[in-house]
Amino acid sequence: MTRTTEPHRCQWAAAGDALMRDYHDTEWGTPLHDDRGLFEFLCLEGAQAGLSWRTVLNKRDNYRKAFHDFEIARVAAMTDRELEKCLLDPGIIRNRLKVSSVRDNAVAAQKVIGEFGSLDVWLWSFVDGKPLRNRWREQAEVPASTELSDRMSKTLKKRGFRFVGTTICYSLLQATGMINDHLVGCFRHRACTEA
Repeated sequence: MTRTTEPHRCQWAAAGDALMRDYHDTEWGTPLHDDRGLFEFLCLEGAQAGLSWRTVLNKRDNYRKAFHDFEIARVAAMTDRELEKCLLDPGIIRNRLKVSSVRDNAVAAQKVIGEFGSLDVWLWSFVDGKPLRNRWREQAEVPASTELSDRMSKTLKKRGFRFVGTTICYSLLQATGMINDHLVGCFRHRACTEA
């Protein structure tokens, strides 16, 4: 009988939660260059404020249904009535400010796209278009924010984005692969650097 060995993962994904493990193994830290996908992460990271990522990840499909699969133009055109309907949906986090921020962020994203051609080009300009690679050995070394996320947060706020504090921006940088924060012993560290 052959025994299969589990690959070594970042500590936060190693503990038996299949949803978090799959997210870690297939998405987190992989460079993302799709406007819709980047907008989705921006909004979901904002929804996480004060909560766990596991909570948001568990509700992700419901968010996609409520917010037109995060198609930026459709979300920007959502009416107040549609947003009120979202507040009745137990499948998402029913915080009025967080729900309304999704539409505000779509409007801000449209302005960025009009000016820079894409959300992708603009967001990735914070890291000069290339993923930054950290070489953390322990989860305790990974920061919650940095000077880069501070700068990103200030810039996004000036452009009308909401729920984009420095910790949220750092999480966005990590999730979308702008920063590779997989621990050096994690099997995804090298893969995300080469992606």
